[in-house]
Amino acid sequence: MTLLLMAAGRGSRYGKLKQFDGLGPKEEFLMEFSIYDALENGFNHIVVITQKDNVDFLKNYLSPKLPKDIKLDVLSQELTDLPEGTGFKGDRNKPWGTAHAVWTARKVIKTPFAIINADDYYGKGAYRNASNFIKTRGNQDGYALVAYTLQDTLSEYGSVSRGVCKRDGNKLLSVVERTKIERVNGGLTDTDSGLQFNGDELVSMNFWVCNPSVFDHIENDLRIFLENEENIASGEVYIPFVIQKMLEQNEAAVDVIPSDSKWFGITYADDKEKAMQELKEMTDSGEYTTPLWPISK
Repeated sequence: MTLLLMAAGRGSRYGKLKQFDGLGPKEEFLMEFSIYDALENGFNHIVVITQKDNVDFLKNYLSPKLPKDIKLDVLSQELTDLPEGTGFKGDRNKPWGTAHAVWTARKVIKTPFAIINADDYYGKGAYRNASNFIKTRGNQDGYALVAYTLQDTLSEYGSVSRGVCKRDGNKLLSVVERTKIERVNGGLTDTDSGLQFNGDELVSMNFWVCNPSVFDHIENDLRIFLENEENIASGEVYIPFVIQKMLEQNEAAVDVIPSDSKWFGITYADDKEKAMQELKEMTDSGEYTTPLWPISK
C-alpha cells in the first residue's frame, strides 16, 4: 500500500516551509509521524511530492530512517509537468494545486493509495481505518474519505479552509470548500459565504483513499482548467474538486470513513507550540518512541 504526502506548499500563512520544521521531541518533522503511523498499519511505499529544490534534501533525510524494505519516491511538482498537448503562457510561480500534486505521482503509483497533507497530524486510527479499507475495498471502484469533525479541526489563531461534507449514511454526497471558517460571536461562520455551522459537521482534511483511475480524472480536469487563460496566473486544481466532479457525474462512489483519531495542524505560526506539546505528550506516554526511528538498522 502506498502513502502519498503532499509537501509542495509554500507556507504563506505559516511564514516558512512548515513541512520541514522540527516539531517532534528530537526535532522530527510532522510528516515523519505520519509515515511512522502508516508503516505500523501496513503501508510499504512512501511517495512525497515536494518542490524541486527540496527533492535531494528529502531523499537524503528520509532514506536512512526508513526500513530497508520500504520503497521511497520523492518527486518534484513541476509547473511544466502538464498533460500532453497542453501548456500555458505568461508568468506563474505557485504550484498548480493539490490535484496536480497527486497527478505528479502517476508514473510510480499503480495500486490503491492514501493521500495526506505533510503538515497535518492525522492519528494512528486514521491510518488503521484507511489500511482496512484498502485491504477490503481498494479495488478499481474503491474511493474513501477519512473524515474529521469540524470543531476538532480549528485553529485558535485565525480562519481555516475546510471541505464540508454532506453524506447519506456512509456514502459521500458532496464536499464543498469553505475558505474562511472561524469563531464569530460564539459560533462558527464561514465569513466568505456567511454560512454558519454547529461544529458537528464532518470535514475533509485531505486524507483521501484513491485508486490509480483518479489520475485520468485529474488529467481531464487539468486540460479543462488550462483552456481558461484566467486560471493561469493563480488558479489551482484541488483534489476535493476532482472528487466532487466524479461524484456529480456518477463516476465514483466514495465511502466516508471515521478517523477515530485526533487531528492537529500548523496553519499559523502560533499553532506550532501546541503541535510540539501534543507530540511530546504522545511520546512521553509511549505512543511513539524517541528517537522516532532506530539509530541504525
